[in-house]
Amino acid sequence: MAGKYSGARTNRRWRGLAAAAWVLIAVAGAAVMHWTQRRQSMDRAEERLVSMCEERARMLQEQFGVTVNHVHAIAILIATFNYEKSPPAIDPDTFATYTARTSFERPLLNGVAYAQRVFHHEREMFESQQGWIMNTMQREPAPPRDEYAPVIFSQDTVSYLARIDMMSGEEDQENILRARTTGKAVLTNPFRLLGSNHLGVVLTFAVYRPDLPADASVEQRVEATIGYLGGGFDVESLVENLLSKLAGNQDIVVNVYDVTNASEPMALYGPSILDEQVPLHVSMLDFGDPFRRHEMRCRYRQKPPIPWSTITNPLGLFVIWMLLGYSIAAAYSRYDKVTEDCRKMEELKTQAEAADVAKSQFLATVSHEIRTPMNGVLGTYAFVLILLNLQFLGLGNQIFLTSGVGMLDMLLGTDLTMTQKDYAQTAQMCGRALITLINDVLDRAKIEAGKLELEAVPFDLRSLMDDVISLFSSKSREKCIELAVFVCDDVPKVVLGDPWRFRQILTNLVGNAVKFTERGHVFVRVCLAENSNMEANQVLHGTMNGKDGKVESTTNGAFNTLSGFEAADRRNSWQYFKLLLSNKESLLDDLEGENSNLSDSDHVTLAISIEDTGVGIPLQAQDRVFTPFMQADSSTSRNYGGTGIGLSISKCLAELMGGQISFTSRPFVGSTFTFSATLKRSYKDISVDSSRSLSEALPTAFKGMKAILIDGRPVRSAVTKYHLKRLGIIVQVVNNMSTVVKAFPGQNGATVSREKATMLFIESDFWRPETDVQLLNHLREHKNGLLSDAPKVVLLVTSEADKDNYGSIFDIVMCKPIRASTIASSIQQLLKVEMPKRKENQNRPSFLRSLLVGKNILVVDDNKVNLRVAAAALKKYGANVSCVESGKDAISLLQPPHSFHACFMDVQMPEMDGFEATRQIRQMEMKANEERKNKLSLTEASTFVEYRLPVLAMTADVIQATYEECIKSGMDGYVSKPFDEEQLCQVVSRLVVETTDSAV
Repeated sequence: MAGKYSGARTNRRWRGLAAAAWVLIAVAGAAVMHWTQRRQSMDRAEERLVSMCEERARMLQEQFGVTVNHVHAIAILIATFNYEKSPPAIDPDTFATYTARTSFERPLLNGVAYAQRVFHHEREMFESQQGWIMNTMQREPAPPRDEYAPVIFSQDTVSYLARIDMMSGEEDQENILRARTTGKAVLTNPFRLLGSNHLGVVLTFAVYRPDLPADASVEQRVEATIGYLGGGFDVESLVENLLSKLAGNQDIVVNVYDVTNASEPMALYGPSILDEQVPLHVSMLDFGDPFRRHEMRCRYRQKPPIPWSTITNPLGLFVIWMLLGYSIAAAYSRYDKVTEDCRKMEELKTQAEAADVAKSQFLATVSHEIRTPMNGVLGTYAFVLILLNLQFLGLGNQIFLTSGVGMLDMLLGTDLTMTQKDYAQTAQMCGRALITLINDVLDRAKIEAGKLELEAVPFDLRSLMDDVISLFSSKSREKCIELAVFVCDDVPKVVLGDPWRFRQILTNLVGNAVKFTERGHVFVRVCLAENSNMEANQVLHGTMNGKDGKVESTTNGAFNTLSGFEAADRRNSWQYFKLLLSNKESLLDDLEGENSNLSDSDHVTLAISIEDTGVGIPLQAQDRVFTPFMQADSSTSRNYGGTGIGLSISKCLAELMGGQISFTSRPFVGSTFTFSATLKRSYKDISVDSSRSLSEALPTAFKGMKAILIDGRPVRSAVTKYHLKRLGIIVQVVNNMSTVVKAFPGQNGATVSREKATMLFIESDFWRPETDVQLLNHLREHKNGLLSDAPKVVLLVTSEADKDNYGSIFDIVMCKPIRASTIASSIQQLLKVEMPKRKENQNRPSFLRSLLVGKNILVVDDNKVNLRVAAAALKKYGANVSCVESGKDAISLLQPPHSFHACFMDVQMPEMDGFEATRQIRQMEMKANEERKNKLSLTEASTFVEYRLPVLAMTADVIQATYEECIKSGMDGYVSKPFDEEQLCQVVSRLVVETTDSAV
């Protein structure tokens, strides 16, 4: 109880401090707001003052400049019409009249006068011509000097200047000299003008001869001067007139100063007594005289008042802040009651999220432990017990039988009875199915954890497509369905991407299509995405040949598809398929211009469609097709099997490849899944790289052969022709048996056809023995040897039963799905064509044995079952295998010198993993090599061979290749568990065969 009351007192004390702090914050906030708004108000007032002052200064300069320009114009007028004119074109009366009538152009000048330049030797003649004597400013005769500037023309307003020598005044003389040397208008110090008694300045402008060049020097200007034009500026009147035209004059006070002498500025305009507390702004004035500086100073008449908003707004903020504090204090008791519940809910939520993340990270990072914790194939009772113990992981029986698969491979290599072999093969098949399921689950976990990365290696796209189709060939033959693949000619042969993930998407989609299709066909089509979109849109909108885009049907009710059954996507008609055929260029003339710029890009986007005529997807289930672990209904798993994770993984992989996946499905008609992937064009020939080639290169021995294909279905015939063209065979497609009969020689041995065909390919559903009697007789004669020059006849069937039925009639019965490689193999046997010898490493068992026999190999793994599997796999090819269970034991055995030729190192082991063990091995080898080099002579050093043991990593990481990490630690490569012949052949042939004995 004491602790409870103590806690209550602490809370009350805390609340009191919080309330005081709240009030202080309110006061501080109101004060800050007041001073901020006040400062902003003053800033706005200063900005307004600056704007008005700059505007007045600009207008004053502009009006002054206009006046100067008019004075300059008068100077040009005098130089043009008065200089050296006899008689002169301008006389005093004319000048006075002209300047009086144009005075409106010079409102700031109280008058204009012109003084002629007269040298001393010209004075007597000048005075006799003018009829008067030059006077000084004091009205006395001008004393002798080198030159004079008597006023000969003047406006009536300044007629008192007539006959006065302007050189007699000291300041006027200085202005005249500056004006003629600079060529610009110059100003005098301020003085009181006669008549108005206003402050003003005198403007002096030199008049030059018309022939003065624009870039004249100072000496040239002085020599070309013929006179001087001047006028008095009434600065007070100028500024007063300007301010009277502008708004806001009652708010500001304007002063104009001559600040040529900065220490003693001379006021030209404005009051002399000013309030120093009022803000001031200074604008510089440029009147064109480079020797004088003027400025305009502006300030408010009164100090700007403080706006009421700077008082009311902070007061309002203070009131609102206090009301908010009151509301918070009133609600605090309510908040205190629910805080604990919210805290508990947050903890539960955090724990749930952490558990979910931990689950995903766990599945994503322990693939090694998931794939290799086997102790052989477990008995049924032990298997069930361990399953029950591991149910809390949510993995069930998915983590077993991986190493068991390796042990079963060993078991199948021994002498077994037929019953034992059947049991072992069944267990092996189940184990591989479980491995596939484990891989799918781990892939999904990797994707959720964001750790799935794609490789970028070159691969042959067409060979990969053939390999995927071959995986489901037996299933399609059992169901008697058509299974085919077609790749457009404009698709690059070799692309750069992740072939294993690309194959995974295809395997999932094609596997589903075969699984859910009981009649009809499964058709895989690959083309460029841009061509596919444009062509499909043309068919869909009825722009090709006036069609409406529906799936065409023949006269007997069959559809123009691969098998004659209707397809779900109405765009996938024969009319659409014609646009994808490379030899139908005339149909693509309107698209060439649009697609010509697409082939230059290094990136290529593929569109892959998988069309089936299966059961389709129910409408109510189509929105959850890509949801993990979801299936169409509960009966799907019972009838077809599967977990519903394949499509989800395929969608994620397609998006990682820069594409997307979609589908069209109609119940009881079928489904068409389409996905896109962005890959890069590859210009590397992978046929010479055995480590990257996924299948053998097609033979070229059949190039130029001619064949006739008899098939009434255009889509299917195009697919067959595609595979034959890959072998270089020239194919003619016909849809009647008369052409086949003509291909056989007559009784006299002459052929009807001018170009003889080497082979005839006939589709089984187009062959009618009861109606094609003549062809049947020719076939029997050919079988009996009566027709020696007849072409070979190949029947294409979809099931093994048809192969048995027609095997006695035709030269060869080829069971679909057909691939270029299977066609080549069959034709080679049929025509006895000599094929190039296969490379030695294609006979992998014998080649591996030649590489490994007698080699000493060390296997390092902490799992005894894995050691047995690896040792048995290597001993199978004649290697001498030693096994250790830790990295430390491996280091002790590999101290140079040693007798081992290679080491297979597990990457995940307790105490010391494979990467650290390899690093220490490389350090030992480096140290031993340095010691040996120091002991060798110069002749021995030239033949010195360093210690370098090939170390290969063993990893069960099927999700992310660890190649870079292996190389970084000093390894030479890696193999994945369980071993297979292809991996061992690729890795061992690259390393072991070139390794000399490192023992000393």
